[in-house]
Amino acid sequence: MEIVRTGPGPLSPDATQYMVRMRDGVRLATDVYLPAGDVGAGPTIVTRLPYDKTGEYTFMPQVAAYFTARGYRMVVQDVRGKFRSEGETLLFVNEAYDGYDTIDWVVQQDWSDGVVGMWGDSYYGFTQWAAVSTAHPALRAMVPRVTGTRLGELPVPSPGDRTHDVEMSVHRFYPLSYFHDRDILEWELDWSRRPLAEAVEEFFAAVGSRSASYDLWFPHPVTLRRFPAGSPFDAPAVPVLMTIGWWDNCAPWQWADHRELVRRPGWARNEYLLLEAIDHENTSHFDRDATPLESLDRYLGPAVEFFDVFLRGCPGEIPAVRWQLANSGDASLRVSSAWPPPEAVEVTWVASGAAAAAGAAPGGALTPLPRPEPAGAAGAAGAAGAAGAADVAAVAGAGGPAEVAEWVHDAAAPVGSPVGNPFAFLSEYPDERDAADRPDVLVFTGAALTEPLDLAGPIMLSATVGSDGPEMDLFARLLDVAPDGAARLIARGQQTILAPGGAFPVVLDLGHTGYRVPAGHALRLTLAGSDAPEFVPAPGTGEHRWLAATTVPNRQCVRLGGPDGVRLRCTVLPGS
Repeated sequence: MEIVRTGPGPLSPDATQYMVRMRDGVRLATDVYLPAGDVGAGPTIVTRLPYDKTGEYTFMPQVAAYFTARGYRMVVQDVRGKFRSEGETLLFVNEAYDGYDTIDWVVQQDWSDGVVGMWGDSYYGFTQWAAVSTAHPALRAMVPRVTGTRLGELPVPSPGDRTHDVEMSVHRFYPLSYFHDRDILEWELDWSRRPLAEAVEEFFAAVGSRSASYDLWFPHPVTLRRFPAGSPFDAPAVPVLMTIGWWDNCAPWQWADHRELVRRPGWARNEYLLLEAIDHENTSHFDRDATPLESLDRYLGPAVEFFDVFLRGCPGEIPAVRWQLANSGDASLRVSSAWPPPEAVEVTWVASGAAAAAGAAPGGALTPLPRPEPAGAAGAAGAAGAAGAADVAAVAGAGGPAEVAEWVHDAAAPVGSPVGNPFAFLSEYPDERDAADRPDVLVFTGAALTEPLDLAGPIMLSATVGSDGPEMDLFARLLDVAPDGAARLIARGQQTILAPGGAFPVVLDLGHTGYRVPAGHALRLTLAGSDAPEFVPAPGTGEHRWLAATTVPNRQCVRLGGPDGVRLRCTVLPGS
């Protein structure tokens, strides 16, 4: 087993490192970057991350140079137990009070004017929410990017609930690589062997130590107390710029945060959305070849604008929603008073053609209903609503007679994930046409569009499914099919169903998008039972996915036609 260990990078010559003491005596390695010259006291940007404050992966010295050139002080800290910081390596549980104590230290320095903002991606977006939960009065604004308060949370069904999120492989692999010890450990897990947990034990033996975070989550997760001071949503609201990527594999957690914020008037008044055509690693759909350091203005410019208003009190107004329409040829940010745009409408497509769907592309048909509705009216932003009489008739007419489409899910030969690194999806941006020809993938393709179709908002899929197995995963992907047959991902959703039986109604949230489907292109919907190894496949036996030693193929099905057939609800701009 090959294990590559990456320790801390060299200290930045532009920073001064301090060991900042927390309330329990543990000291955290903290870099301070100051603007050039004797500029006195001013506002500070704080970033707390587990990826090495001077490492190449997150290029914090260059980020700090961008902020300091614009007059900000920047503090970058290795979180507890990582790289140069002391303490136990344990993800999530120490970030709230460590964030408070770090901010408290900042405001006591002579270069601080007592005003603090926080910025960062992914885990260092989570550390912002953790700090907010402690209600430090100096924290005045934050910019959490591609993150969420439930980031990395293992899917655990609530009592009596028969559906939950599908387990991502990164859920348990993250504490084996980024939170095993102080360093980053890179290694490959053989996803074809059973049980998967045996390979983890071999990894522990090779490293010579165990991961406390993994052991807390395996085989059954202990609920980690992420926010010991209380939910961040119960804390006093601060202005928050939520940056969400259309292709970010962690976006569902951030959209869940958005739904929580809009329910709370204080937070709703202080939330600003920046919706970009990016993946988790900040690759842009408009310029997939640009390196992160070549796109610092796009990456950091909106944060500076936001902090100028809310930390410095500069004149200016931040729009409530700014968003990009991917694939439009125009990377500029559009402005809206709300999301989805108030003028958007909902259009429903129905799937039909069971025999063709189980064959090669184009498969069955994907047909739009003729009557659009105001966005959200029939439940596009939440659960799919019950169809009215006119809808039922239209669905039955468009989808033809009720029928059942079947496929076999086999965890020993699962439908493969289309990219090697789902966090950097747009770096690969694969053509997914070949997957549609697999016998274990149902495919439905619409007619070529006669004019562009602008998707702008949530996408939901409702269906009635079944399986002869004890559990079932359902994966849905919405694709843009070009005239040459190339198929590119627009949006996706997935769910685990416990004891599905012969007919279980399910609603899949395929997330949100801003995307133009050009004239001459077509929409395609695919349904499958796996997406491995990005998601750990169901073994077919009902056993724990990491402990199952054998797999059993399951026959799965979905209804087509009629009011409980497959319906895809998309939010679109009128006139497109």
